[in-house]
Amino acid sequence: MSQMFALSILVFFLFIGDVVAIRTKAWVPSIFISAVLFLIGYWTFFPENIVELAGVPPAVAVMLIYLLITNMGTLLSVQELINQWKTILIALAGILGIITALFAIGTFLFGSETIIVAIPPLVGGLVSALIMSEGAAAAGLPSLAVFAIVIYVMQGFAGYPLTSVMLKKEGNRLLQKFRNGEIDEKQVEGGNIDSDVNELKMFKWMPEKYNTEFFKFFRLAFVGFLAYQVSVWLAPIVTISPFVLCLLFGVIATSVGFLEKHPLKKANGFGFAILGLMLFILDGLKEATPDMMVELIWPLVGCILIGVAGMYVFSLIMSKVLKVSKEMAFAVSLTALYGFPADYIITNEVINSLTQDEKEREVLTSHMLPPMLVAGFITVTIVSVILAGIFVGFL
Repeated sequence: MSQMFALSILVFFLFIGDVVAIRTKAWVPSIFISAVLFLIGYWTFFPENIVELAGVPPAVAVMLIYLLITNMGTLLSVQELINQWKTILIALAGILGIITALFAIGTFLFGSETIIVAIPPLVGGLVSALIMSEGAAAAGLPSLAVFAIVIYVMQGFAGYPLTSVMLKKEGNRLLQKFRNGEIDEKQVEGGNIDSDVNELKMFKWMPEKYNTEFFKFFRLAFVGFLAYQVSVWLAPIVTISPFVLCLLFGVIATSVGFLEKHPLKKANGFGFAILGLMLFILDGLKEATPDMMVELIWPLVGCILIGVAGMYVFSLIMSKVLKVSKEMAFAVSLTALYGFPADYIITNEVINSLTQDEKEREVLTSHMLPPMLVAGFITVTIVSVILAGIFVGFL
């Protein structure tokens, strides 16, 4: 299979996902449809290395992750992160709900070892799945080593549509309040995540014509490099993912005027970066063979259903305590099942499906996108890796 033919097939599958999302007004998220198509492809005619063959090897994907996460940091101000304390508590409550439900119920159905392996990938991403998979293999549990990867690959199938439903309900509620004048105009303008409030204070002296696409890419890459280097320096003392630092450094770089808001979009690279990262993430489906799925279907479905139920109950309780809508609280908790970039993509799909009015889009974006982004990093990037480090010792 030639490179461009492989790329054409993969991008066409992503496009079909977009079409379905548009036709269903985001009730069926594009990433869900694309994941199903990729799974079918790997079970039929895809070569195993089709994503790398298409031009997205792991090294390129990692580069795009650095750029995208740093770019995400530019969308959040320091004040915004402080304002999201409720989001953090809700996200942690959702994870606690998964752990409690699976240990209370799942242990009796599937055994303690299965539950120990399942929890970190279920509340996290690739890193936690790999930690548990390697730990299970080292403990002489080959089927559970596969299970850790499969549950990571398949958990989004529950998370994508549920998140879309919750966000659509929340979005309709917000639009109703805005149209009735219950949301203050100043509040909307202050919370607009895409507004370009912060100018490039560090480059006031430079004529605008020199702020080229390459200069934007350079500054974005340099901030990503600083995040990586700091994580290396801290490694002997404490292990912090460079991706977590990318988010933090993106926030800081924007607040001091080194980066503008959304530089990747302004450099005309955001769409391509999302394309590359989506292909890399969906490439994980190559591990889920039909035989594996048949063998693991019962514990897989059971763990996901029990975990999501526990997540819903705990997020509902926390929403009552913090006086947050139950729909938004559940959506925030569900980010544990997929993280970035799915949280960004699904939220924007829902916003685009609900309204084409620019001011209304700003309202929805300012209320829904920041908590979804913050929650995705709290659950997938930070908490899940910590849990994996703890749980792998129990095998």
